[in-house]
Amino acid sequence: MSTSFTGTNPDIPIIYEDNHLLVIDKPAGLLSQEDHTGDPDVLNLCKQYIKKKYNKPGDVFLGLVHRLDRPVSGVMVLARTSKAASRLSYQIRKRTINKTYWALVHGESPVYGEHIHFLEKDERTNTVKAYTSPKGNAKESRLKFITLKQNEKYSVVEVDLITGRPHQIRVQFAKEGNPLWGDYKYGNPDKNKEHDIALRAVKLELEHPTKKDLMILKAPKPAGIPWNFFEY
Repeated sequence: MSTSFTGTNPDIPIIYEDNHLLVIDKPAGLLSQEDHTGDPDVLNLCKQYIKKKYNKPGDVFLGLVHRLDRPVSGVMVLARTSKAASRLSYQIRKRTINKTYWALVHGESPVYGEHIHFLEKDERTNTVKAYTSPKGNAKESRLKFITLKQNEKYSVVEVDLITGRPHQIRVQFAKEGNPLWGDYKYGNPDKNKEHDIALRAVKLELEHPTKKDLMILKAPKPAGIPWNFFEY
Protein backbone atom coordinates (compact mmCIF):
# COMPACT_ATOMS: atom_id res chain seq x y z
CA MET A 1 0.00 0.00 0.00
CA SER A 2 1.08 3.55 -0.64
CA THR A 3 2.22 5.45 2.40
CA SER A 4 2.75 8.88 0.85
CA PHE A 5 0.57 11.28 -1.09
CA THR A 6 0.96 14.38 -3.24
CA GLY A 7 -1.02 16.56 -0.83
CA THR A 8 -2.92 18.07 -3.76
CA ASN A 9 -6.64 18.39 -4.41
CA PRO A 10 -7.54 15.73 -5.29
CA ASP A 11 -4.84 13.87 -3.37
CA ILE A 12 -2.88 11.22 -5.27
CA PRO A 13 -1.22 8.16 -3.68
CA ILE A 14 2.47 7.71 -4.54
CA ILE A 15 3.65 4.16 -5.28
CA TYR A 16 7.34 4.91 -5.95
CA GLU A 17 9.60 7.93 -6.32
CA ASP A 18 13.27 8.58 -7.05
CA ASN A 19 15.30 11.20 -8.93
CA HIS A 20 14.07 9.93 -12.31
CA LEU A 21 10.59 8.53 -11.73
CA LEU A 22 7.33 9.39 -10.04
CA VAL A 23 4.89 6.47 -9.99
CA ILE A 24 1.36 7.16 -8.79
CA ASP A 25 -1.93 5.38 -8.22
CA LYS A 26 -4.17 7.52 -10.42
CA PRO A 27 -7.66 8.00 -8.96
CA ALA A 28 -10.60 7.20 -11.23
CA GLY A 29 -12.19 10.34 -12.66
CA LEU A 30 -8.94 12.32 -12.80
CA LEU A 31 -7.60 13.49 -16.15
CA SER A 32 -4.10 12.38 -17.12
CA GLN A 33 -3.47 15.68 -18.92
CA GLU A 34 -5.35 18.96 -19.02
CA ASP A 35 -8.09 19.39 -21.61
CA HIS A 36 -10.81 21.88 -22.55
CA THR A 37 -12.74 21.23 -19.31
CA GLY A 38 -10.16 22.88 -17.09
CA ASP A 39 -10.64 20.07 -14.56
CA PRO A 40 -7.68 18.94 -12.38
CA ASP A 41 -5.20 16.63 -14.09
CA VAL A 42 -2.36 14.31 -13.07
CA LEU A 43 0.43 16.20 -14.82
CA ASN A 44 -0.24 19.60 -13.28
CA LEU A 45 -1.04 18.22 -9.81
CA CYS A 46 2.17 16.20 -9.75
CA LYS A 47 4.16 19.22 -10.92
CA GLN A 48 2.71 21.13 -7.96
CA TYR A 49 3.79 18.32 -5.65
CA ILE A 50 7.38 18.23 -7.01
CA LYS A 51 7.68 22.01 -6.92
CA LYS A 52 6.54 22.23 -3.31
CA LYS A 53 8.41 19.18 -1.96
CA TYR A 54 11.77 20.11 -3.46
CA ASN A 55 11.29 23.89 -3.35
CA LYS A 56 12.01 24.20 -7.08
CA PRO A 57 11.93 27.65 -8.69
CA GLY A 58 10.18 28.25 -12.01
CA ASP A 59 8.57 25.57 -14.11
CA VAL A 60 9.01 21.92 -13.11
CA PHE A 61 9.83 19.26 -15.70
CA LEU A 62 7.62 16.20 -15.57
CA GLY A 63 7.20 13.95 -18.60
CA LEU A 64 3.88 12.29 -19.37
CA VAL A 65 5.05 9.12 -21.11
CA HIS A 66 1.69 7.31 -21.13
CA ARG A 67 -1.92 8.00 -20.16
CA LEU A 68 -4.86 6.34 -18.49
CA ASP A 69 -8.39 7.22 -19.59
CA ARG A 70 -10.16 9.57 -17.20
CA PRO A 71 -12.48 6.89 -15.68
CA VAL A 72 -9.59 4.42 -15.24
CA SER A 73 -7.50 4.11 -12.07
CA GLY A 74 -4.16 2.56 -11.21
CA VAL A 75 -0.42 2.56 -11.87
CA MET A 76 0.83 5.51 -13.90
CA VAL A 77 4.48 6.48 -14.45
CA LEU A 78 5.79 10.00 -14.93
CA ALA A 79 9.37 10.93 -15.80
CA ARG A 80 11.19 13.46 -13.63
CA THR A 81 14.02 14.00 -16.14
CA SER A 82 14.15 14.34 -19.91
CA LYS A 83 16.54 11.37 -20.05
CA ALA A 84 14.03 9.20 -18.21
CA ALA A 85 11.20 10.42 -20.46
CA SER A 86 13.17 9.56 -23.60
CA ARG A 87 14.16 6.09 -22.40
CA LEU A 88 10.68 5.23 -21.16
CA SER A 89 9.16 6.41 -24.44
CA TYR A 90 11.60 4.14 -26.26
CA GLN A 91 10.47 1.18 -24.15
CA ILE A 92 6.86 1.97 -24.97
CA ARG A 93 7.60 2.15 -28.71
CA LYS A 94 9.45 -1.18 -28.52
CA ARG A 95 6.59 -2.69 -26.45
CA THR A 96 8.92 -3.87 -23.72
CA ILE A 97 6.78 -2.33 -20.97
CA ASN A 98 4.23 -4.87 -19.74
CA LYS A 99 0.88 -3.49 -18.61
CA THR A 100 -1.60 -5.56 -16.62
CA TYR A 101 -5.17 -4.50 -15.88
CA TRP A 102 -8.14 -5.85 -13.99
CA ALA A 103 -11.57 -5.32 -15.51
CA LEU A 104 -15.01 -6.26 -14.25
CA VAL A 105 -17.19 -7.06 -17.23
CA HIS A 106 -20.80 -8.02 -17.82
CA GLY A 107 -21.52 -11.64 -18.64
CA GLU A 108 -19.48 -14.80 -18.43
CA SER A 109 -16.13 -14.40 -20.16
CA PRO A 110 -14.06 -17.40 -21.34
CA VAL A 111 -11.58 -18.86 -18.85
CA TYR A 112 -8.76 -17.42 -20.92
CA GLY A 113 -8.27 -16.11 -24.43
CA GLU A 114 -6.93 -13.51 -26.82
CA HIS A 115 -8.89 -10.72 -28.48
CA ILE A 116 -7.67 -9.53 -31.88
CA HIS A 117 -9.51 -6.65 -33.56
CA PHE A 118 -8.81 -3.70 -35.81
CA LEU A 119 -9.55 -0.41 -34.04
CA GLU A 120 -10.28 2.95 -35.60
CA LYS A 121 -10.64 6.13 -33.56
CA ASP A 122 -13.02 8.94 -34.45
CA GLU A 123 -11.28 12.05 -33.10
CA ARG A 124 -14.44 14.11 -33.53
CA THR A 125 -16.50 11.99 -31.13
CA ASN A 126 -13.57 10.52 -29.12
CA THR A 127 -14.92 7.03 -29.68
CA VAL A 128 -13.33 3.90 -31.15
CA LYS A 129 -14.83 1.28 -33.44
CA ALA A 130 -13.69 -2.35 -33.54
CA TYR A 131 -13.67 -4.50 -36.66
CA THR A 132 -12.96 -8.22 -36.96
CA SER A 133 -10.93 -7.78 -40.16
CA PRO A 134 -8.67 -5.04 -41.58
CA LYS A 135 -10.53 -1.91 -42.62
CA GLY A 136 -9.29 1.49 -43.75
CA ASN A 137 -6.96 3.08 -41.19
CA ALA A 138 -7.95 0.70 -38.40
CA LYS A 139 -4.94 -0.64 -36.46
CA GLU A 140 -4.48 -4.23 -35.34
CA SER A 141 -5.06 -4.49 -31.59
CA ARG A 142 -4.30 -7.49 -29.41
CA LEU A 143 -4.71 -8.42 -25.77
CA LYS A 144 -4.65 -11.61 -23.73
CA PHE A 145 -6.75 -12.31 -20.66
CA ILE A 146 -7.61 -14.83 -17.99
CA THR A 147 -10.79 -14.89 -15.93
CA LEU A 148 -10.11 -14.58 -12.19
CA LYS A 149 -13.64 -14.60 -10.77
CA GLN A 150 -17.08 -15.22 -12.22
CA ASN A 151 -20.76 -15.50 -11.37
CA GLU A 152 -23.93 -15.60 -13.44
CA LYS A 153 -23.83 -11.84 -14.11
CA TYR A 154 -20.20 -10.66 -14.05
CA SER A 155 -16.61 -11.70 -14.61
CA VAL A 156 -13.33 -10.25 -13.32
CA VAL A 157 -10.61 -10.58 -15.95
CA GLU A 158 -6.88 -9.93 -15.80
CA VAL A 159 -5.73 -8.36 -19.05
CA ASP A 160 -2.24 -8.18 -20.53
CA LEU A 161 -2.04 -5.57 -23.27
CA ILE A 162 0.02 -6.56 -26.29
CA THR A 163 -0.71 -3.35 -28.17
CA GLY A 164 -1.68 -0.02 -26.61
CA ARG A 165 -4.55 1.59 -28.49
CA PRO A 166 -7.00 4.24 -27.25
CA HIS A 167 -9.87 2.68 -25.28
CA GLN A 168 -8.57 -0.73 -26.34
CA ILE A 169 -9.71 -2.92 -23.43
CA ARG A 170 -13.07 -1.19 -23.27
CA VAL A 171 -13.80 -1.54 -26.98
CA GLN A 172 -12.52 -5.08 -27.45
CA PHE A 173 -14.46 -6.58 -24.56
CA ALA A 174 -17.60 -4.72 -25.64
CA LYS A 175 -17.15 -6.08 -29.16
CA GLU A 176 -17.03 -9.61 -27.70
CA GLY A 177 -20.25 -9.06 -25.76
CA ASN A 178 -18.65 -8.35 -22.36
CA PRO A 179 -18.82 -4.56 -21.85
CA LEU A 180 -17.08 -3.16 -18.78
CA TRP A 181 -19.22 -2.32 -15.77
CA GLY A 182 -19.95 1.41 -15.76
CA ASP A 183 -18.71 2.06 -19.30
CA TYR A 184 -21.74 3.83 -20.79
CA LYS A 185 -19.74 4.82 -23.88
CA TYR A 186 -19.27 1.25 -25.06
CA GLY A 187 -22.48 -0.59 -24.35
CA ASN A 188 -22.66 -1.01 -20.58
CA PRO A 189 -26.25 -2.17 -19.90
CA ASP A 190 -26.57 0.03 -16.80
CA LYS A 191 -26.29 3.24 -18.86
CA ASN A 192 -25.33 5.15 -15.71
CA LYS A 193 -22.90 7.98 -16.41
CA GLU A 194 -22.22 8.44 -12.71
CA HIS A 195 -20.26 5.19 -12.47
CA ASP A 196 -16.53 4.98 -12.73
CA ILE A 197 -15.41 2.35 -15.19
CA ALA A 198 -14.45 -0.98 -13.61
CA LEU A 199 -10.95 -0.92 -15.09
CA ARG A 200 -7.78 -0.64 -13.03
CA ALA A 201 -4.11 -0.73 -14.02
CA VAL A 202 -2.79 -3.12 -11.37
CA LYS A 203 0.79 -3.75 -12.55
CA LEU A 204 3.48 -2.22 -14.75
CA GLU A 205 6.80 -3.90 -15.55
CA LEU A 206 9.58 -1.77 -17.01
CA GLU A 207 13.33 -1.26 -17.03
CA HIS A 208 14.50 1.59 -14.81
CA PRO A 209 15.68 4.33 -17.19
CA THR A 210 19.12 4.73 -15.57
CA LYS A 211 19.72 1.75 -13.27
CA LYS A 212 18.47 -0.73 -15.90
CA ASP A 213 16.88 -2.85 -13.16
CA LEU A 214 13.57 -4.58 -13.82
CA MET A 215 10.85 -2.76 -11.89
CA ILE A 216 7.51 -4.35 -11.02
CA LEU A 217 5.17 -1.58 -9.92
CA LYS A 218 1.85 -2.58 -8.38
CA ALA A 219 -1.28 -0.75 -7.28
CA PRO A 220 -3.41 -2.01 -4.39
CA LYS A 221 -6.25 -4.34 -5.32
CA PRO A 222 -9.42 -2.49 -6.31
CA ALA A 223 -12.05 -1.94 -3.63
CA GLY A 224 -15.60 -0.68 -3.38
CA ILE A 225 -18.42 -1.00 -5.92
CA PRO A 226 -18.39 -3.00 -8.18
CA TRP A 227 -15.23 -4.86 -7.12
CA ASN A 228 -16.83 -5.89 -3.84
CA PHE A 229 -19.27 -8.04 -5.82
CA PHE A 230 -16.48 -10.62 -5.36
CA GLU A 231 -14.04 -11.52 -2.61
CA TYR A 232 -10.27 -11.42 -3.31
